[in-house]
Amino acid sequence: MTTETETRQRAALKIISSPENYKVCESCESIVTSRVATCPSCSGYRFDPSPARVSEHARELAGRERQSVVEEDFL
Repeated sequence: MTTETETRQRAALKIISSPENYKVCESCESIVTSRVATCPSCSGYRFDPSPARVSEHARELAGRERQSVVEEDFL
């Protein structure tokens, strides 16, 4: 069984391997795909698309517990 930490680390590796496909929401700091116009988490519309910022933030998120509320939390 995969732990949440392992899942987060795998997601971070995917993002770090192609940071140009992602951007960081300036409102809630979620990492989203580059094609979205508004953040699905907070409806924000300001993003930092720089690959360095995306990679740095992915590393940071992979190393800590999830702090955001997701759909599964409501089930």
